Amino acid sequence: MKIKTGYVVRQVMDTYLVIGIGSENYVPNQIMSLNETGAFLWKLLETGAEKSELLDSLMKEYEVDAETAEKDVDAFLTSLRERSLITE
Repeated sequence: MKIKTGYVVRQVMDTYLVIGIGSENYVPNQIMSLNETGAFLWKLLETGAEKSELLDSLMKEYEVDAETAEKDVDAFLTSLRERSLITE
């Protein structure tokens, strides 16, 4: 999986915002904000990462159990899919 070309994350204080670059990626009134965990997963997806890599990295970085990591990764991926922000 990989983040589609034309989207970046910018940090504004403690919030991370997904921004569409170029007119074809700009969607008015649809701003997606990420927490620190979401921004961490986004970075992994920028270069391409499979779900197993996301899970392993999340468990290692945040010291969470496999069940919690899977729940969080699934929710994050669902959110990205709903907004058509990833390619698989």
